[in-house]
Amino acid sequence: MDAYASLIRSGLEEPLNRKELQPVKRLAIVAGVLALAAPLALAQNTTWVSDPNHSEVDFAINHMSISKVHGRFGNVNATIQLNAADITKSSVQVTIGVDTIDTGVQARDKDLKGAGFFDVASFPTATFTSSGVTKSGNDLSVTGNLTLHGITKPVVLTVEGPTAQVTDQRGKVHCGFSATATISRTDFGIAPKAPPAMVGDEVKLTIEVDAVKQ
Repeated sequence: MDAYASLIRSGLEEPLNRKELQPVKRLAIVAGVLALAAPLALAQNTTWVSDPNHSEVDFAINHMSISKVHGRFGNVNATIQLNAADITKSSVQVTIGVDTIDTGVQARDKDLKGAGFFDVASFPTATFTSSGVTKSGNDLSVTGNLTLHGITKPVVLTVEGPTAQVTDQRGKVHCGFSATATISRTDFGIAPKAPPAMVGDEVKLTIEVDAVKQ
């Protein structure tokens, strides 16, 4: 029954006319839409956490202007707030274990961990906190602040992802992200006196994240 008939049956001696009931009906409809939209909006935001066993940050830097040295950082711990309806409203926070640096040469790794380079005794981790996300075609640009070697600088990541979701044998849902960025080592105070002809200033980063839905 409509609201008009309901009021008559309730025994009101002077029921409202239909025109007077229209604002009431519209208000009820709006309230119903908002009630349905609230849980939907919450459902669009999901939390994903990186699997540290399948996530890493790789880097490449010029050596003596003739070759590139490659290495990696492990202990990548990322928390991603993913908005499925509007990915530009997503965000990410990452902590990277700088003290896990591995270039495949033990003596070189020891030097890189020392005070002349990353000084991991004082700065064992790096962090990245996003401040904005924009979408261009299939790629994302994630702007944020990278804190490395005790210095914070803005960095832009070019991101591919998220990939299609995959469920593992334990029922956990995964998706993947790949990102690249280029930073200056001297901007972060790393070996500032080392000549670029010997140790390149430009460092290319490649980031791989296996994210698990929480």
